[in-house]
Amino acid sequence: YNVHYQKPQINIFCMFCASMLVCSVPMEHDDDDHRVHGSCVSESPISVKHTTNIPKEFIWPQGDLVHAHEELKEPVVDLEGFFKGDEVATNHAAKLVREACSNHGCFQVTNHGVDSRLICIAHDHINAFFKLPIDKKQRAQKKPCSLWGYSSAHHADRFSSKLPWKETLSFNFHESASHPVVADFFKSSLGKEFQETGLVFQKYCESMNKLSLAIMEILGISLGVDRLCYKEFFQDSSSIMRCNYYPPCQEPDLAFGTGPHCDPTSLTILHQDQVGGLEVFVNNKWQSVRPRHDALVINIGDTFTALTNGRYKSCLHRAVVNRYKERISLAFFVCPREDKVIKPPRDLVCREGPKKYPEFTWSDLHEFILKHYRADDATLQNFTKWFLSSKLPNY
Repeated sequence: YNVHYQKPQINIFCMFCASMLVCSVPMEHDDDDHRVHGSCVSESPISVKHTTNIPKEFIWPQGDLVHAHEELKEPVVDLEGFFKGDEVATNHAAKLVREACSNHGCFQVTNHGVDSRLICIAHDHINAFFKLPIDKKQRAQKKPCSLWGYSSAHHADRFSSKLPWKETLSFNFHESASHPVVADFFKSSLGKEFQETGLVFQKYCESMNKLSLAIMEILGISLGVDRLCYKEFFQDSSSIMRCNYYPPCQEPDLAFGTGPHCDPTSLTILHQDQVGGLEVFVNNKWQSVRPRHDALVINIGDTFTALTNGRYKSCLHRAVVNRYKERISLAFFVCPREDKVIKPPRDLVCREGPKKYPEFTWSDLHEFILKHYRADDATLQNFTKWFLSSKLPNY
């Protein structure tokens, strides 16, 4: 990968985050989420190896704390035939994808073309980052109403309850021959010592972007529309890379690493380590997704649901935490270019009936989730109501 790699040797630290003041921005009122209205709230640190009672901000309602007792039987789609141009294998892969996306929006892919060594190196580098002292990680501290940077308590700048038990590092990616945006992010925010990490994740994002376009082609085939329809639509996509670190939690029955939600983006390509924790809601119950070291998990998001006129389901999922083990996952969120209009192909609308959603842009939905809403299982429905009332009052 044009970088010299040596596995970092960094001592494990025991603090989840350091004491700090988190200043929120004004938000619309929502009693369930206890939004913070323009005030500063003190966010207490969590000592992951010594805490016996977790702060109340991280405790979720009992109604959400339902255990998964089954394993999801999501299809594992082998992409080798697709990449070799085998039409029989491609049609079989499309059939599996269609069944999964019509039911719950989740499947896994193998023989996906992403080098397994690159995935391992990316995990090693991000694991080393999360083991750094908090003051070094905060060089890349996420600013309010921004998606990019480090966060030691995701959403704490906007909400004061149901916080996720995790740390995150998020950054933007888009293809550019002259501007390696990921490598520049690491170097500019964390310093020259992270130049190698930046190059690793630059390559990782490029590989994920290439894979995402192949999956978009399969999705087009599975829906019976022009096979290049979605691939061409996302050719100039601007995506989000989020690295998640879930520390051990002394009260795993009270907290979530990530609460129940559908991704508002189009497609999520996830690699999870072998600890496990991803769960999907299917047939009115939560089911766990078994980690596979050779596979990548694909989740359909709200924006792609709109692009299929509701034919494919946005995957409702969550991440649980572990009492004894830490967990890392790498999530690549595929988004359309901000000004592109989200609307399903015309022939799909003709077959499926009237359009279910107004035409909008990713910028519109992005604004909604950054300023007015916290992603959950009804983001797309509530966005539609907000959009029609505020953006298209005469719709």
